[in-house]
Amino acid sequence: MSRGHFYLDKSNAKLAGVCAGIADFTDVDALWIRLGAVLLLLFGFPIVIAIYIAVALIADKRPLSDYSAHEEERLLRRMERRRAKKAGIGRGERLRGELSDIDRRVADMEAHYSNSNSRLAAEIESLR
Repeated sequence: MSRGHFYLDKSNAKLAGVCAGIADFTDVDALWIRLGAVLLLLFGFPIVIAIYIAVALIADKRPLSDYSAHEEERLLRRMERRRAKKAGIGRGERLRGELSDIDRRVADMEAHYSNSNSRLAAEIESLR
């Protein structure tokens, strides 16, 4: 189903989101669009590169309101990885940060439920 307007699709992008945007616009799998672009390039149509760059520069980015929850989550994760990469944060540091965030959230949940349920609090203490 076409959205009616062509946008670059950053959530499924490999480079600039042009092929993903074409796939979204035409309701064709992005793999086929990318494969077609590569085949055109290999069979002697170098103009494909110029067209790709022009579309990447001219086309609008897809508004965040058009993304599904899954696409938005994937896009935000990709943006976070790029931000961490620019800031020089390595994968190990990022994973440690995510794990400490998970630990904090579990502790918050534990505190919430143990404060409202004394039997659960006693059971948690016995496990420690």
